[in-house]
Amino acid sequence: MPNASRPQRTPRSICLLRLSALGDVTHVLPLIRTLRRAWPEVALSWVIGKGEHRLLDGLEGVDFLVYDKNTGLGGMRALRRGMHRGIVGRFDVLLQMQVAARANLLSAFIPATRRIGYDRSRSKDLHGLFVNERIPDRPGLHVLDAIGSFCEPLGLRQTDVAWNLPVPEDAHAWARAQWPDDGMPTLLISPCSSHVLRNWRADRYAAVADHAAARGWRIVLCGGRSELERSTTDAILAAMQAPALDLVGKDTLKQLPALLARADLVMTPDSGPMHIANAMGSKVLGLHAASNPARSGPYSDRRYCIDRYDDAARKYLGKPASQLKWGTKIEHEGVMDLVTVEDAVAAFERYQPT
Repeated sequence: MPNASRPQRTPRSICLLRLSALGDVTHVLPLIRTLRRAWPEVALSWVIGKGEHRLLDGLEGVDFLVYDKNTGLGGMRALRRGMHRGIVGRFDVLLQMQVAARANLLSAFIPATRRIGYDRSRSKDLHGLFVNERIPDRPGLHVLDAIGSFCEPLGLRQTDVAWNLPVPEDAHAWARAQWPDDGMPTLLISPCSSHVLRNWRADRYAAVADHAAARGWRIVLCGGRSELERSTTDAILAAMQAPALDLVGKDTLKQLPALLARADLVMTPDSGPMHIANAMGSKVLGLHAASNPARSGPYSDRRYCIDRYDDAARKYLGKPASQLKWGTKIEHEGVMDLVTVEDAVAAFERYQPT
């Protein structure tokens, strides 16, 4: 609720800028819910990437302004020309929630009175030139909580975390048709991150999958249509002894959340499917060495995550993780080899159905 010590005028219009990626845009949803609960009548617009919009299309109460990064400056100008929809003159508030150079430049095309960005410690690529207010400098937060703190300069606090992804019923129907509701628990493996150096070896996925199958679990593989995802999945299937259901390349971005929601446990590296699965209420066996699960792991429950981030910091950067700047990525060749099959089997064995 609004901070009584700092009276706030209710904004008439708020623009959120977060282009990507799939996991990060799911972290924005609780902020949307917080803003909507406080101000049901506020006009919310969201400047978002093309693929991310496909995931969130249908989100109620939000006017999406889609920017395709391939259109460059021309696309930025076109976006600005189209911003007359639903607003008069300028937004009351811009929440600039992405510090990459492209997003910073794009924000200059968005007219707003209050321009709220990241604190100085998290700023880069001249971010400070494009904002006139900053969120509190509060290190050690999960990405979702950092994004949630963008409501604090407006006199609000994000105290409840709710996602409510817009997943149509036909997507749930498609997911239900993929395997029967026969009581067999399901391990769904989404093996690839868009950051290649976060990915695990195919033979290790296969070993864990075979272990789960021997315990009576159904194994399902899912992923996108890229050559990497197809070749990785083929290598996993070739190394497995047990059968598996191969759904790689067969779902859409609207069907993916419904598919992840049907799994009892989702095994994946730090990736968009990790955060979508968490948002849909599924448990996640997360594979972490290149990134810190305390910052970018599944938000709701990290009991089944493997954390080799400190080992990676010591091996590749020569210091413990506690001495690294919060958010440091350790994306070095071979870093994910620090996550062993034994680690993943132990995490799998920790799983308890709810």
